[in-house]
Amino acid sequence: MSGIVNIASSGEWQRILASSTIVITDFYADWCAPCKMIAPTFESLSTKYSKPGKITFCKVNVDNHQSIAQSHGVSAMPTFLIFKSGSVIETIRGANPPALTAAVEKAVKLAGSAAPGASFAIPGRTLGGTGGNGSSSSSATPARRGANNTLGGRSWASFTPFSIMNTLLTFFGLYFASLFSFDPYKAAERSDFNRSKPRAPAPISRAGHGPAGGAGAPSRTAGGVRTLADLGSS
Repeated sequence: MSGIVNIASSGEWQRILASSTIVITDFYADWCAPCKMIAPTFESLSTKYSKPGKITFCKVNVDNHQSIAQSHGVSAMPTFLIFKSGSVIETIRGANPPALTAAVEKAVKLAGSAAPGASFAIPGRTLGGTGGNGSSSSSATPARRGANNTLGGRSWASFTPFSIMNTLLTFFGLYFASLFSFDPYKAAERSDFNRSKPRAPAPISRAGHGPAGGAGAPSRTAGGVRTLADLGSS
């Protein structure tokens, strides 16, 4: 089945140029013998390559539509003009089937190629995005980032060299205390490096006297062994 459109008016011609990506047009005359000779080739190509809205084959009778022929500078028949997006990209004059076939096949390839970047025209979606167009509000992004700048519920700003050293000493103190004990759990529980271990109450000091451990001993303001953990928490 032939896919050729016989142009009936200037309005129809303009609509086809605007609606089809590739338009291949045969400007002919009824009295033109070469036009009749190449007509079967044109019809065969239209049957093979026509695609509605994408590749359209047209015939324009120059005697009936002189204004269309003159607007495109057609002065000899047959003349084949190939349009892409409304602009002429190829001109074939005369009855030359090989040249016409090569030009049509080249135009078909152009119609099948997507415009650069066309595959990225649809906006993507962000993870956890709420917008209907795939984007989230700009004010929500900093808030999410700020909420993630923590470790174990503590802000990164709270990690100082002193706190890191204190954590390391506590870890290794508990590790070695449990390593050289028959009951590692009890040893770690009783170790002075255990932050959760209850501290003994501070001894009562009296003026001129030392604590209950012996006379003359220097007074203390806190009991038990003092560690870096105690200094960090005080």
